[in-house]
Amino acid sequence: MSDTTGNDGKKPLGLKGGTVRQSFSHGRSKAVVVETKRRRVIVPKPGSAAKAAIKSGAGHLSDTELARRKKALEAARAMESERAAKEKADSEAREKNRSERRAEKDAAEREAAETEIRKQREAEEATVKAAEAAKTVEAAKPARKVLSGSAAPKQRGNGKKEDDVAASQVAGARAEAGRATTFKKPDAKPASAPDRKQQRGKGGADRRRSGKLTINQALGGGGRQRSMAAMKRRQEREKRKMMGGPVEREKVFREVQVPDAITVQELANRMTERVAAVVKALMTNGIMATQNQTIDHETAELIVEEFGHKVVRVSDAAVEDIIVEAPENDAENQIPRPPVITIMGHVDHGKTSLLDAIRKTNVVSSEAGGITQHIGAYQIEADDGSSLTFLDTPGHAAFTSMRARGANVTDIVILVVAADDSVMPQTIEAIHHAKAANVPMIVAINKIDREGADPTKVRTELLQHEVIVEAMSGEVLDVEVSAITGEGLDKLVENISLQAELLELKANPDRPAEGAVIEAKLDVGRGPVATVLVQKGTLRRGDIFVVGEQWGKVRALIDDQGNRIEEAGPSTPVEVLGLNGSPEAGDVLNVVPDEARAREIADYRAQVAKDKKAAAGAGTTLDQLLANAKANESVSELPILLKADVQGSAEAILQACERIGNDEVRVRVLHSGVGAITESDITLAEASGAPVIGFNVRANAPARNAANQKGVEIRYYSIIYDLVDDIKAAASGLLSPEIKETFLGNAEIKEVFNITGTGKIAGCFVTEGVAKRHAGVRLLRDSVVIHEGKLKTLKRFKDEVKEVQSGQDCGMAFENYEDIRAGDVIEIFTTEEIERSL
Repeated sequence: MSDTTGNDGKKPLGLKGGTVRQSFSHGRSKAVVVETKRRRVIVPKPGSAAKAAIKSGAGHLSDTELARRKKALEAARAMESERAAKEKADSEAREKNRSERRAEKDAAEREAAETEIRKQREAEEATVKAAEAAKTVEAAKPARKVLSGSAAPKQRGNGKKEDDVAASQVAGARAEAGRATTFKKPDAKPASAPDRKQQRGKGGADRRRSGKLTINQALGGGGRQRSMAAMKRRQEREKRKMMGGPVEREKVFREVQVPDAITVQELANRMTERVAAVVKALMTNGIMATQNQTIDHETAELIVEEFGHKVVRVSDAAVEDIIVEAPENDAENQIPRPPVITIMGHVDHGKTSLLDAIRKTNVVSSEAGGITQHIGAYQIEADDGSSLTFLDTPGHAAFTSMRARGANVTDIVILVVAADDSVMPQTIEAIHHAKAANVPMIVAINKIDREGADPTKVRTELLQHEVIVEAMSGEVLDVEVSAITGEGLDKLVENISLQAELLELKANPDRPAEGAVIEAKLDVGRGPVATVLVQKGTLRRGDIFVVGEQWGKVRALIDDQGNRIEEAGPSTPVEVLGLNGSPEAGDVLNVVPDEARAREIADYRAQVAKDKKAAAGAGTTLDQLLANAKANESVSELPILLKADVQGSAEAILQACERIGNDEVRVRVLHSGVGAITESDITLAEASGAPVIGFNVRANAPARNAANQKGVEIRYYSIIYDLVDDIKAAASGLLSPEIKETFLGNAEIKEVFNITGTGKIAGCFVTEGVAKRHAGVRLLRDSVVIHEGKLKTLKRFKDEVKEVQSGQDCGMAFENYEDIRAGDVIEIFTTEEIERSL
């Protein structure tokens, strides 16, 4: 190894350097030789770094990339120059525009200043003229007073002419002065915006009128004066007074149009009377109503006549004049139509079974409880090719309105009577409906295949209700039928066709359709659905119609078999889709030309119904309010909330609930509707503490969750008499129980003992019956009841006993009463509470 290299292969230290002493622990130290080296500083040559960077970059970029970057750089420089040029041009244009607007503004200000100066001069000239005219009038008056003698008439005539001239001059000056306004001086500069605000704040109300020059101001007067309109009114009053006419204006009597319901304020406006006067007149007649409340037609007519005006009755159907009635007596357009037959009778007499046998269907199997609870409409084809339309009505007592609707739209009534049950209450009701509708009747004696069937008994009992069949030498057709075996069905259909031929039923199909709503419901997925029996014209898909308070456009027509059809002629039952709401059963459907008119009619009918309801509740006298409050004070109410599947069922249940109750309890339906039970129904029921009744409907999931959380009871029913029975039982629970009193016996007090710590004890002798402990007692003194309570103790000798028989002595004490004397009589009795039912 060379001497210049150390043991570790490093170069030895040079001579330049120094010695450094290192310190260690325990006081040890060591001297170390170190070498000091100078750092080498490299100074780059000018431009060498840029060249190196270009060379390094050029080494990494291709020629194409360099050309692209160069092109992009040139494009950026071009865009920058274009932008600068455009900004310069825009700036020059803005400056030019600004200069033009400034010049126009200056010209307008100069023109305005000139106009102000010109108007000021005109105003000054008008003021001078008015002053001269006034002075002329004043100078002419003394001259006329001096004249006398024979020249007086002539002078008076001249004075009159002079007055006319002066008056015309004054009037012209007044008109010119009224048109003139005061302006600033010509040498004054226009006020700035702050100055105008300050002037506006200081001037107030007087400054607003400072621009109007009047005669008084022209003659030197000052201050605010009367307006020209007030002066004219004063002159008119003075003129009427001088001519001997009435000073006050005569009252104008008007013709006031009064609808069925009108608000007090609207009535006052139509009479041009003050609302306070109308309210006062109502209070004088005993009606407390404010200006926003609604009054009925009779009350409004009374008030109008009291003010001296004439009442003009507005027709309710004025807005419905667009529903044009087509002539039905046009023989050329009349064609035969199918008859409408309504099947009526008592419940469980086989009406639906008879119709099923004719139609060869089985509707009975789908009815809950085996009874019909909805009105149904069907159409069948007879053997001779003719069509027959049937309406099947329920027979339960609650469905009276359904049977009435069926009788009102029918041509023929089939009265079904069971041969083994004879005439029943709903049979009699059906007879009354048929007579009220003045339609022919056919008696179908059903169930003749059963044991105990007696058709003769049915015919005999029908005589009591003035229904005389052909077998009894009458005019009413009767047929013995059996829905089970099919016996007599052909004869029944034959008699129906014969009766229809005698009626000669015809209709015009080429006119706007008109029909009656048989039933209405709210279907999930399809919305409001109405079962309509078309009576006149033809109902087509796409027609705009109005029905009751609802309107719609026919989206689909579905027949009784569930098939979609394009049109429905007279006497055809169809389901109509496309309503905006569920109509009432029994409403009339009319086709109108366009949607706007349908909306107008529906809105009008809804408003009329709303006003009638409001008028029924408003306008109540104080005596009536007090009487109602006193009558309802002792009446208990059972609130319920009702939802049904169809409108007819809801109507029938409402009528049944109205018949439940007496003077002490009644059922109050808070809300009734068609469709599923919703969350809003649960909220209303919770607020009112009422159960929710669902008839053939169910609650949706949110409603069920809300009912579980809020503790609202939901009851479901599918048979109407079960629902009515449960409501009747619940209402019966609100009746106060009947107290029944049972006499036990009498006891006479012989002596009264005062025992310390116990009180007064009556020593008694049972004279009649038996005395029982804890029984009710009455204390009689001189045959007058002075106390009624209960026995506290009953003792025989020293022992407490349950009862003491007649003829034995005993000791008695009353609860919380000690005013007893010898000779008093104690009457012992028991009371029992008996539950009452409706």
